[in-house]
Amino acid sequence: MLAPMTTAFSGKTVLVTGASSGIGRATALAFARQGANLVLGNRRLEAGEETAALVRAAGAQAVFVPTDVTSPSDVQALVTTAVGTFGRLDVAVNNAGAAIPGGGRTLTHQHSDDDWASTLAVNLTAVFTGMRAQLTQMLAQGGGAIVNMSSIGGVVASRAGGAAYTTAKHGVLGLTKQAAIEYAAQGIRVNALCPGPILTDMWEPLLAANPRAADRVTARIPLGRLGTVDEVAEAVLWLASDQASYVTGHALLIDGGIHAI
Repeated sequence: MLAPMTTAFSGKTVLVTGASSGIGRATALAFARQGANLVLGNRRLEAGEETAALVRAAGAQAVFVPTDVTSPSDVQALVTTAVGTFGRLDVAVNNAGAAIPGGGRTLTHQHSDDDWASTLAVNLTAVFTGMRAQLTQMLAQGGGAIVNMSSIGGVVASRAGGAAYTTAKHGVLGLTKQAAIEYAAQGIRVNALCPGPILTDMWEPLLAANPRAADRVTARIPLGRLGTVDEVAEAVLWLASDQASYVTGHALLIDGGIHAI
């Protein structure tokens, strides 16, 4: 069930990348229901505009900026738009990412140079370039909060393969910790979220077509089900909120208990 409209983020400016669907869209809408002004960035124009329309329908202001997170100029433009439109940047959620090459079945010796480079570009380097622009603005205004999207793959490796993805998501956690230490004294908190299997637009048709695959996935999750995008969004909100004011450099697992096995 979606939370009712509140004012926890009233008047605050929140930037979300990868906002066209899934976790990014759910996160944008969760912030909208708490009164935030949203600045949304992703490559898919129609889907991005649709998310912005949904945010406005929820009673919040929204600006959509077509953004390729692997382009430093696009990332900077997203921050510039946030400040130019709303005057500041209070929260940044670096959510954009790419799937595991080969569906996660590619072993280390099978990775092509292109797979390796493109996976790290979207899942790690883009987080760095985004943070660089976001931190510069937050330093100028005197504080802020950043939430980086890692993965359960940032904490544990996969027996099936996917070295590039695992490396990138582990790297996000290292980058998060480093920035948290560097900017704590300036009032900037930097945390990461590590989702496990989450029911997104990508998963739904696959599981519908192969119910046995769904059973195999859920069988290894102690809570016995996939997570929802709204559950991840609520975790993002907590990390960005004043309720987490003493939390920085943290990697929050939201994985149904997989890491505890």
